[in-house]
Amino acid sequence: MFRSRLLWKLYLGYVLLILLTTGIVGGLVALQIARRTLAETDRLLEAEAVLLRDIATVAVSTNGEGTLQRRIQAMGELIGTRFTIIGADGRVIADSDKNPSLTENHADRPELLQTATAPIGIATRYSQTVGQRMRYLALPFEAGGERGWVRTSLPLGSVNSRLAELRSAVLLGAAVAAVIALGLGFLLARRVTQPVLSMAVAADSIAAGNYEKQVEIGSNDELGALARAFNVMSRQLRTSIATINGDRHKLTAILSSMVEGVVAADRNERVLHMNAAAGRMLGIEPESTLEQPIWETIRVREVSEAVSEALRREQVVHRVVRMPGSPDRILDLHASPLDSGDGKVTGVVLVLDDVTQLRRLETMRRDFLGNVSHELKTPVTAIRALVETVLDDDEMVPETRQRFLGKVRNQAERMSNLVNDLLSLSRLESESEALEVEPIDVCATVRETVREIKNSSATNGTTVNAELPPQAIMIAGDAEALRQAVGNLVNNALKYAQSETITVRVAASGEDVLIEVEDNGIGIELRHQERIFERFYRVDKARSREIGGTGLGLAIVKHIAAAHDGRVCLESTPGVGSLFQIRLPRVGALTGDSQILRSEDLATTTS
Repeated sequence: MFRSRLLWKLYLGYVLLILLTTGIVGGLVALQIARRTLAETDRLLEAEAVLLRDIATVAVSTNGEGTLQRRIQAMGELIGTRFTIIGADGRVIADSDKNPSLTENHADRPELLQTATAPIGIATRYSQTVGQRMRYLALPFEAGGERGWVRTSLPLGSVNSRLAELRSAVLLGAAVAAVIALGLGFLLARRVTQPVLSMAVAADSIAAGNYEKQVEIGSNDELGALARAFNVMSRQLRTSIATINGDRHKLTAILSSMVEGVVAADRNERVLHMNAAAGRMLGIEPESTLEQPIWETIRVREVSEAVSEALRREQVVHRVVRMPGSPDRILDLHASPLDSGDGKVTGVVLVLDDVTQLRRLETMRRDFLGNVSHELKTPVTAIRALVETVLDDDEMVPETRQRFLGKVRNQAERMSNLVNDLLSLSRLESESEALEVEPIDVCATVRETVREIKNSSATNGTTVNAELPPQAIMIAGDAEALRQAVGNLVNNALKYAQSETITVRVAASGEDVLIEVEDNGIGIELRHQERIFERFYRVDKARSREIGGTGLGLAIVKHIAAAHDGRVCLESTPGVGSLFQIRLPRVGALTGDSQILRSEDLATTTS
């Protein structure tokens, strides 16, 4: 009860009102008392001044100034008032408190100057003669044809003492009245705030979820009517909240389980709801977007434009939005106006569908079909032309016929290599075709691959070296796939690098195994390095087709490395050479000094 801010606010109002009223009344009374006291003092001084004027007139007229000083001094001591008689030239004739011969000229005193325009001169100032503040009253008089002044004065210390006593009495009475009023005000404030506080406690309980809380009705006045209405509202609210919570839980469960992103915004384009899928697609936290402008939360111009257009046209708006990122994300967006049921549009609902993978697959399929068609078209056309030429020319000499048939065989081999590479890629990309994973020695696999290449006629005078550790380095993988990857890298260097020496290395690096193929050939320009591992991408298309390349070798290497949870990378400098590196996770390794095996040594080295 005593912690109630409403009680203290209301009581503070009473306190301020009582204190203000008491202060104003007390101040006015004190001011009036001060004024009346000062007025009484002035009347007393004036009465004494009139008496003194009569005495001064008689004394001056009869030249009795000699006895005047003693008489004035005796009167001052008896009455307690300072009496002063001043001549026309400002000279002090008699003074009750000080020898007249020792006082200075009074012609410039304010109270004397005032009598020039008023019958009485009154002033309050500090007296250098007696050393304190005084209240002065002066009256002019004439005697024996000469003008002079009589002046009476009292020290303000005595006046202030009486005023202090009166103020203390007023303050005491005001304090007693204020204390009584404050006590009564507190009781009244508590009586008024008690029902309100009870309803506040009940409201807090309802806000916390306790809808059974009821307010006690203790009166039949307006507060009692308010308590009854509050209890009815509590029961109705309990029923409504139960219904709303049930519907909300169903809706939340549905939206949370949706793969599509859903964003709801009001008429002012402020976010009302965003499910988790939409947050993932847009790269934002759904909780941080509530009640925020959609253009500020989703900083994509196409999204905010779709929302604005749907609200303006009151029609469904479709957009394909590219979300910037690495890589970019493509979203299919539908913005639908939200109808409240009475024909008025109260908001908009965005449905987002991530079609990035679908678009990528469509692009890959389109490019793949185009590339395959283009790659197959050339050998098929060549074979058809050669065969038709041989069939149509019955008189073709055997040497020419044999040369044409050789070209047919070369084109057929090119088609066969292309089909085999396509099958390899298909097998690597197929989820149903798993690699035959087993512990293999990388050094032995690379050694066999390099020996096979040396024993073939593909080297064309190029020296192939192998730098292999003397001890085994084991990984979990497919030996045949690994041989194909290393072979593709070496053959790629033999065909295109125009290199004098090719070096194959195997080394352990931390938790990885490195397989490197390095040449000192023509190198690869930077603009080609990012796409060199794409299917059918060729740096020199004319040379590639001339030597029978399919454009799939490095793509196969990339997929084999990925199938082993590894990666392949390239470092190349034009005119210096290239370094291809396959980095694979290993299951165990033995370190030792590397030994260099040249291509001529591989012919006699056993696996």
